[in-house]
Amino acid sequence: MARVVFTGNFRHLVGDDSEADIPASNVRDLLNRLGERYPARAPHLHERIAVALDGDIHQGAQFSPYGPDREV
Repeated sequence: MARVVFTGNFRHLVGDDSEADIPASNVRDLLNRLGERYPARAPHLHERIAVALDGDIHQGAQFSPYGPDREV
């Protein structure tokens, strides 16, 4: 399960949530699950998004796997 921390522009799009625990096996799965949780944001989750995995920023990381207890 990944701990997703919402920062910057994304944070104001998810209401009062500052973070969430999301079960997923890779970044693409994570983005799909975020779309289920925040349906109004779903169309934007796959558009030129950069993802930080444990503090390292990745572009095009949709199929990057990650283990449990990883921060995204």
